[in-house]
Amino acid sequence: MRLVTKRLILRPIEKKDAKDLVENLNNIKVSRYLLRVSHPYRLKDAKSWIGYCSKESKEKPQKVYDFAIELKSEKKQIGGIEIGNVDRFQGKAEVGYWLGEKHWGQGIASEALSAIIDFAFNKLNLRRLEAGVFMENKASSRLLEKFGFKKEGSRIECYRSKATGKIHGDYFYGLLKKNYKAGK
Repeated sequence: MRLVTKRLILRPIEKKDAKDLVENLNNIKVSRYLLRVSHPYRLKDAKSWIGYCSKESKEKPQKVYDFAIELKSEKKQIGGIEIGNVDRFQGKAEVGYWLGEKHWGQGIASEALSAIIDFAFNKLNLRRLEAGVFMENKASSRLLEKFGFKKEGSRIECYRSKATGKIHGDYFYGLLKKNYKAGK
């Protein structure tokens, strides 16, 4: 499964991405707001993640869609985006994403999220997307709100960052297909 945008290719994560994963995720500024990413992030962590993604992509029905965010001009993975916990009966799933620090502030996350929302609503025929964001991660909250996600609540001290060990609260966001607006 490949999704192509103006500047990006969203594609399955592959063995060749291991070095790019380490390069981008072995940065505390990136990993501090990610639930499952350790710091330091090593090659063995990347290989384990790639194996997990490969296994998940073969499940039927598929409940997780993990995509590498590849910048066409660089031909390497610069981030990741996922639709997880897909529940076709309920018509909903969760979305999560990350981007290497040197690519922040360039609209890349917006471009990737737009493609993923379109895929979720129009190819998977879901009616609702959800996302959780650590309270301190204001950039991620702004990104979700740009696309029409609504803050539906908060959870206090509910998660521990694997990278920092710090306990975080989170904001819980939801987006209904009927309320989706392109974040352009």
